[in-house]
Amino acid sequence: MTTLGVGGDARYLAEAATDDDVVAAAAWARERGLPLFVLGGGSNLLVADEGFDGLVVQVGLRGFDVVEDGDEAIVKVAAGEDWEHCMQRTIELNCAGMECLAGIPGTVGGTPVQNVGAYGQEVATSIACVRAYDLVERKFEELTPQECGFAYRRSRFNTADRGRFVVTRVDYRLKRGGAPTVRYAELKEAILKGRDEAELAAVRLAEVAETVRELRRAKGMLLVEGDADCRSAGSFFKNPVVSEERARQIAEVSGKLPPSFPAGRGQVKIPAAWLIEQAGFHKGFQMGAAGISSRHTLALTNRGGATANEILALAERIAAGVDARFGIELELEPVLVGF
Repeated sequence: MTTLGVGGDARYLAEAATDDDVVAAAAWARERGLPLFVLGGGSNLLVADEGFDGLVVQVGLRGFDVVEDGDEAIVKVAAGEDWEHCMQRTIELNCAGMECLAGIPGTVGGTPVQNVGAYGQEVATSIACVRAYDLVERKFEELTPQECGFAYRRSRFNTADRGRFVVTRVDYRLKRGGAPTVRYAELKEAILKGRDEAELAAVRLAEVAETVRELRRAKGMLLVEGDADCRSAGSFFKNPVVSEERARQIAEVSGKLPPSFPAGRGQVKIPAAWLIEQAGFHKGFQMGAAGISSRHTLALTNRGGATANEILALAERIAAGVDARFGIELELEPVLVGF
C-alpha cells in the first residue's frame, strides 16, 4: 500500500468509507489502547520493517462538489479522492490554482498535511477549509487556513498536532478562468520553448499541467508502471531554507554559486538535490537494494527487495555527507511509521 513497497505489516487495518467509519475506527482503537495511523495514498511514507503495532485507517471517503462564488469556485473534495484525478477535474472546469501540482501521487487528504507544493505552487494558497475529525475532542471541525498553520512543507497536522486529526474533506478556492502560475524557472523555461515571453499570457492551464507531468516524468517523479525509479517516496529530503550569508558560505565551499530561490526576508531556499550532488552522491548511487534514483538525486528508491532500514541507512549517509561538507542538516520529507 506504499509506493516505496518496503516495511512490515499493520497489526490491524480498517477502511473508512464514511464519516461514521472514521468515528468507529477511532473509538475501536481508543478502547483497546492502540495507536492509530491514517493512510492515504501511501506515496510519502516509509514504514519500519517491524511494521505498525496498531490500527491503520485507510481513508476512502469519496466526493467532488463545486460551489460557484462569483469569479471563484469552491471545490469540495473528499479526502479519499485521488489527487491527480481531482487536479485534472479542476483543469477541465477551467479553474486555476492547482495546475503546477499535476502528477503528484497520493490522495486529497494528504495535501494539507504536507502542504503539498511543486513548481512554484502549494496547496496552502488555494485551501479554503479543511474538515477533519479531532481524535482528542472526538468531534468534526472545519479549520481555516490560518488554523492549519501552513508553512513550507508543514502544517499543524504534521507538527504540533501530528496524529490528532483525521482529514475527511478539503475545500479549495480556485479562480474560474484564471491564468496559470508560471513563475518557477524550470517550468517557465519549458513552457517558453520557441516562444516569446509575451506569449505566456495565452498559455492554458492544461498545457502547464502537462508540462509539469513531463518534467516529473523526466525525473522519475511520475508514477509509471514498471519503472524502477518510481518505487520511491518522491522527494526524500526537504529543500533547506538558509540565510543569504549562509548561501554565500556554501558558494565558497563548493566553488560555485548554488541555485537558490527567495524564501522571505534575507533567506533563500537551496535545492537539496544540488547539495547532495555537490557532496559526492550521484544519480544511481546504491547501498544494497536501496539507491538514489537514476534520474533525480532527491528520490531514494527500492531497487528490488529493499528493507526500510536500508532506505533509512542510505538517507542517513547522504545527510551526513551534506552536513560534513556544508554544515547543513537535511530534513526528511516522508512520514516515518513504526520506527
